[in-house]
Amino acid sequence: MEPDISLVAGLIGDKTRSKMLMALMGGKALTATELACEADISAQTASTHLSKLTEGGLLVVRKQGRHKYFQLRDYEVAELLEKLLNISSAPVQGSIDTGPKDPDVRKARICYDHLAGSLGVALYDSLMAESVIIEEFQSAKLTENGKKFFRNLGVDIGGLKNNRRPLCKSCLDWSERRNHLAGTLGQWILEDAFRKKWARRRVDSRVIDFSSLGLKKFLHNYRISFDC
Repeated sequence: MEPDISLVAGLIGDKTRSKMLMALMGGKALTATELACEADISAQTASTHLSKLTEGGLLVVRKQGRHKYFQLRDYEVAELLEKLLNISSAPVQGSIDTGPKDPDVRKARICYDHLAGSLGVALYDSLMAESVIIEEFQSAKLTENGKKFFRNLGVDIGGLKNNRRPLCKSCLDWSERRNHLAGTLGQWILEDAFRKKWARRRVDSRVIDFSSLGLKKFLHNYRISFDC
């Protein structure tokens, strides 16, 4: 049987299901009840939509005790949704405003499992300027200098590599329309900021809040020039 993109397009194209998918872009696993609230629909209607998304391979279900949680299948689904955000919010009739109006969402947010927003773009620019990463064929590649840089930060480069996902990857930012860093290395950077308590995930939001001290340490750690 040949692949049929209309099946996936039909699943994503429904307005209710698209709201559910966007609610999962933060990387969290959510219950059917939580997703029903996000889409402003009944639990029964949500169940029908979630079944379709799961059967269509866009979501996976995790069971813990009596509860079921839904997540995006993997980073490839999140990447597809981020690209659709860029396309759907493209400038119209000469407008140059892009992305969300909320300044906190624009500044720093989670994109599935890595840092996005103006701070994420500033991080990417700094890594490029320091020759930690280079761009090849519209993608990011870690340099030998970059491997040394991240090993000094405690990164196990070999441990981050796997066959299903790139170590580092450029991801076009929805609000900035420039690249931020994705891949397992991008994931490590954000998780490291959480571990060090430099930043935290805002409840029920994609926003990443950095403390004043945490932001200073993050900027210093990655040699970032950023207008707070």
